[in-house]
Amino acid sequence: MKKHNFGAGPCILPQDVFKKASDAVLDFNGLSILEVSHRSKDYEAVMHDARELVKKALNISDDYEVLYLQGGATLGFTIAALNMMRSTKKAGYINTGTWASGAIKEAKKVGVDVNVFASSEDKNFSYIPKNLQIPTDADYIHFTSNNTIFGTQFKDFPKTDLPLVCDMSSDIFSKEINVSDFDLIYAGAQKNLGPAGATLYIVKKEVLGKSTSAFMPSYLDLKVHAEKDSMFNTPPVFSVYVAMLNLQDLMANGGVSKMALKNQAKAKMIYSEIDSNPLFKGTAAVEDRSEMNVNFLLTNEALKDEFDAAWKAAGIIGLNGHRSVGGYRASMYNALELDSVQVLVDVMNDFSKKHG
Repeated sequence: MKKHNFGAGPCILPQDVFKKASDAVLDFNGLSILEVSHRSKDYEAVMHDARELVKKALNISDDYEVLYLQGGATLGFTIAALNMMRSTKKAGYINTGTWASGAIKEAKKVGVDVNVFASSEDKNFSYIPKNLQIPTDADYIHFTSNNTIFGTQFKDFPKTDLPLVCDMSSDIFSKEINVSDFDLIYAGAQKNLGPAGATLYIVKKEVLGKSTSAFMPSYLDLKVHAEKDSMFNTPPVFSVYVAMLNLQDLMANGGVSKMALKNQAKAKMIYSEIDSNPLFKGTAAVEDRSEMNVNFLLTNEALKDEFDAAWKAAGIIGLNGHRSVGGYRASMYNALELDSVQVLVDVMNDFSKKHG
């Protein structure tokens, strides 16, 4: 039976990418990709292509550096705060969920005076704050574009003259963005880019090396990595290689613009079912619903065991909701096909007919 992976991460990837990656595990250039030297010409070409494909996919100008580091977005919280710290030692943060809260916590730990100027914590992060009063006395503004746990997503990005920083881990490459609006974007690979292990950084060159932090270990300094072409130390070789393959696949299939249409279609399909089916209800504000992570609840919890059995019997995996929200979470990253979403919708529809 075909499996339909709605897991929140690591991500689903295209089958062709899995095939090419598995071939390279056995033979990349006479050696396995798992044992090849990261200083070899063959792997240097991989790193180069992986970086250039990001620029091509997102139409990034030469004013930016693209880097692959490690540590996930969790280390990115610290790296962002350290590299963007300037004269005021202040920063404005929008708190829209668990990962935004984590970024706030880590920024404070390295000495940033954090102003949480907008938050949706009052309603369990079920919406995106509106009518933002963005501070002007700060070194930078930080937000999280998509909230994997609570299923909300910024439809419009904050407008500010200050440097803008974004954790874009769970929706990068899912839709077109204007990178020039940002000074720093960081994203864990394990949603739409590749396997866990690599973290993508897109940083404006003019911000490099201008931190005022007295604490700046070499590995946390993006300027160091830029000067070493993302090879300051041994990179996550396999993760970067698979990211390269996945980006090649993305570009060969119409790029980000085509992917955005696919993601819109998937989201419309499942949200339409949730809204029309009396057995289910969404948890996020309608106008802020994420296209990547769809949260919903049963209206009758007594039916939980039966519904769980139904979706599992259909080959669906990873549908259980996060403990912070409960219910169900359908994560629909780029590689998830519409037919998988249709399977879930059919299960929900059939379940409603049975109990209608």
